[in-house]
Parts: sequence; C-alpha cells; structure tokens
Amino acid sequence: MTKICDHTSVGILAWKEDKLLLIERKKFPFGFAVPAGHMDSDVSYEEAAIRELEEEVGLKSVDLELLIEGRKENPCRRENGDWHYWKIYRMETKGEIQRSLDETKQAAYLSIDEIRQLGQRTEKYLVGKISEEEWEDSPGIEPVWYEWFRELKII
Repeated sequence: MTKICDHTSVGILAWKEDKLLLIERKKFPFGFAVPAGHMDSDVSYEEAAIRELEEEVGLKSVDLELLIEGRKENPCRRENGDWHYWKIYRMETKGEIQRSLDETKQAAYLSIDEIRQLGQRTEKYLVGKISEEEWEDSPGIEPVWYEWFRELKII
C-alpha cells in the first residue's frame, strides 16, 4: 500500500557532550541525518518526535525543547512527498543506541568537525560533483538537514 505524504515532519537533535547523534539512512532520501520522520497518526509533533527517536535509535526522551520550525522543499519516498513542515527539537535522552536495522546503516554521535566534513560532501553533491550512485554508496548530510544545520549554526 502506497503511503501518502502528510507534509508534517519532526527532527530530533540529541547531544551527548559536544557530539550530535546522526544516523545514516538506509532508504531514500539517502544521507546522514538526525532521527526524524513524519507525524503519521501521532496527536502532536512532540509525540511524533518521542516515537521517532525510539523507533530509529532505541533512545527514550527525558526532556524536549522546540528549537525551530518551518517549511522546507525536500523529498521523501511517500506519494506527493516533495515538501514538509518541520518542527525540530533538542532532546535529552537516556539509554544506549539500538539502531533500527531496517531504517539505518549506522548511528553514532559525531563531532562538529565530522559533521562539517559530511557537509562538504553534501556541497559537492548539490553542485553535481558527486553522482547519485556515489552519494548512495557514501553520502554526506541529507540536503534538508544540511539546510537546517546551517540555519541552526551547527555548521
């Protein structure tokens, strides 16, 4: 059954000391991103953020704070999924990473320098210096997250 995009998404910034939790997506859209996803049947964006964090990396939310929100033109694999209204949260977490084997290739806390290096790869991809095949094999930051990280002054 084809899922229809609801155009609502959440993203979770989970910091551990000075490192940010990123996953590498196993499915389109490829790239490194924070745990994120659609609201689906959740009652609130906050509820969706807590659910996505647990689904993708097995962590529990201790506290969350809305950092930024807005519309971004970004594709997803759902029908009509070409834009999303995002709410991005900072979240305190507990537990150990237990990544979703279905949704992620890897999950780790990365330093700002490591994130900047991935961002440089994204810049090359966005100007056509990296093919789709090369990107899928060895991506940088997912383009929508590259935009959010720049707005949030992470990179």
